[in-house]
Amino acid sequence: MPYAGAMDDDDEHDGPRLPPGTPNYMTQAGYDRLRAELNQLARVERPKIVEIVSWAAGNGDRSENGDYLYGKKRLREIDRRMRFLTKRLEIAEVVHPARQTNRDRVFFGATVTYVNERDEERTVTILGIDEADITRGEVSLHSPIARTLLRRREGETARLQTPLGIEEIEILAISYPTA
Repeated sequence: MPYAGAMDDDDEHDGPRLPPGTPNYMTQAGYDRLRAELNQLARVERPKIVEIVSWAAGNGDRSENGDYLYGKKRLREIDRRMRFLTKRLEIAEVVHPARQTNRDRVFFGATVTYVNERDEERTVTILGIDEADITRGEVSLHSPIARTLLRRREGETARLQTPLGIEEIEILAISYPTA
């Protein structure tokens, strides 16, 4: 699944860019998901597409052979994604939020409930850039909301820069996984 953004290497456009000089923190679950995706691509998808391309190449004229043309394009996409995943896994620093001892402050892996000026309550979990999924209430460690929440305590207020301007938010609860 492609992501918005790009890495510094010209051929790596399959994921969000890490801010320069920052570690690539992720949870064990996030690391395992990326590793599983890499294995799926390498052991299942790529061999299947190679087989289709080989079969299609044997059918003669490649310039009008849809199976061949699509297969070659898909192989390039798979190879690009595999390079991206390999590089990200190599630089990953796995963090175990359940081991956080300072649980009264917001750090990586925390689930934070906060309320804004319009009394809208939201809950987010702060995760790594490659594992966060806003549809599941997960935000990247490098996102504006995470940067605003980091190191804060329950009951504190903070100023969040939004597209509509500065907004005051209050932290209602902080929790970490237990296992």
